[in-house]
Amino acid sequence: MSALDVYRITDELDDDMSEVLAARLEARGKHPVFLRMLEQYLDAMSIDSARLVLDMGCGTGVAARTLARRAGFAGRVVGVDRSPFLIAAADRLAREERLSTRVEFRTGDTHSLALADASFDAVVAHTLISHVEDPAAVLAEMRRLVRPGGMIGVFDGDYASITYAQDDLEQTKQDDEAIISAIVTNPRIMRMMPRMIGQAGLELIAAFPNVIAEVGRSDFFTASIASFRKVLPRSGAWSEEKANAWADDMLRASEQGRFFASTNFYAYVLRRV
Repeated sequence: MSALDVYRITDELDDDMSEVLAARLEARGKHPVFLRMLEQYLDAMSIDSARLVLDMGCGTGVAARTLARRAGFAGRVVGVDRSPFLIAAADRLAREERLSTRVEFRTGDTHSLALADASFDAVVAHTLISHVEDPAAVLAEMRRLVRPGGMIGVFDGDYASITYAQDDLEQTKQDDEAIISAIVTNPRIMRMMPRMIGQAGLELIAAFPNVIAEVGRSDFFTASIASFRKVLPRSGAWSEEKANAWADDMLRASEQGRFFASTNFYAYVLRRV
């Protein structure tokens, strides 16, 4: 059985698996490196001048809440995700941070949303496009929903680049491929974006390449390793025994100072022409 990207079917997961994904999204979203990359492209979008922003595929609301907390931002954010569980988590977290008057969350399919044309000043898709069934359709929906001249921010991993080193090179290659198939639908989509942008009626304003690499000890990647104990068996990529053995090996390598993992990330700032 081939593995299935669990982040693409978040509306089909049980509560236990949804909680694993929610915890992973929050841990990653709060990491200083990830926050820096988010703020980098929000700044390039001049996001503080936007009165109404759409956060597509909002998950637990990491990007929406970050935007709402910005000192210079006085607008509102609407977050949309296909998972009722994640939307409930986003609502709860926004209330806990006293941001409920600045953000609202609703369920919906980002391929086709029941929202009016050109109704947003800006659109953000933060770690969405690598997981959707039809990236071109989602990109077209972003264009439809943003006003003419409005800004779009698309951020995601180039997950074909992901690697977690092991002692055996061939085993590393096999396990990297299994991990990629379990966590992402479109592992090379960020490489294709420059070819898709013009076709979608959008203009490229800025691009930000980033790499997260940890050598010796794990920090950023630790939360993902923990999540893989549940995610990889649920996706069909590995057995529970295999996932736990792999995670134990990664954590042991970190404790011994011989850990290596790396992934590339890209942000594109676009304008509707």
